[in-house]
Amino acid sequence: MSDQPIVDEAQFLRDLVKASRQRIHHIKWTDRDGTARLTTLTSAEASRLNGLAHQQKISVAEVLRQAAHVPNREAPKV
Repeated sequence: MSDQPIVDEAQFLRDLVKASRQRIHHIKWTDRDGTARLTTLTSAEASRLNGLAHQQKISVAEVLRQAAHVPNREAPKV
């Protein structure tokens, strides 16, 4: 039996604890169907999103709205 699932679960739990210790950021934005959304981000995620918004010279809410239009990539078939 492989230890891989246990390792993955331990990493997942460590990441949850790490995120819970960080200051969270709430971003209000409007989804492509007009639904008001509230997204919670960690400090690292908020920083990265702010960087993307700054590069594109648009608001973080607009970056999320545009991202809602990006189609999902299918998982590679094995």
